[in-house]
Amino acid sequence: MKNKNQILRLILSALFLAMAYVLPFLTGQIPEIGAMLCPMHIPVLLCGFVCGWPWGLAVGFIAPLFRSLTLGMPTLFPKALCMAFELAAYGAVAGLMHRYLPKKKPLIYCSLLAAMIAGRLVWGAAMFVFVGAQGGNFTFSAFLAGAITNALPGIIVQIILIPILVMILDSPKILKLRD
Repeated sequence: MKNKNQILRLILSALFLAMAYVLPFLTGQIPEIGAMLCPMHIPVLLCGFVCGWPWGLAVGFIAPLFRSLTLGMPTLFPKALCMAFELAAYGAVAGLMHRYLPKKKPLIYCSLLAAMIAGRLVWGAAMFVFVGAQGGNFTFSAFLAGAITNALPGIIVQIILIPILVMILDSPKILKLRD
């Protein structure tokens, strides 16, 4: 049974990685807010919730680097590299909190918000380090703009969509993943 669960987690993680690769193409069709919707974040968060923290961490780290290396978007340094750390934190924190907290609706929101905050802080720290390594300056106002202001539509979509999908996918009738 454990081997079957691992295979299912691997398959689902591959699906979430594929979604993270493809979703930016769809949202990119809306030039005004396409990037602001943070399309790679949704599959990574779902992967953490559904497959667990190691899978969420791996998919989160790989997704932006894979897109950057194959498509050139986002640019590898510093954007994709910083996003890799951010999304890895998203997947890991979502998975850890969802595993150890009771499976109650309000706690799904707590797990999601904790993952989003942790991911944004990791992104800010990575940007500070990598932009500084280039001799640039990553200010607090740049952090606020990148982490909150420019990402507000994506934050709203995540807060609405992710808990609903997690509740559906957590249903025993949908996925039979057990620890």
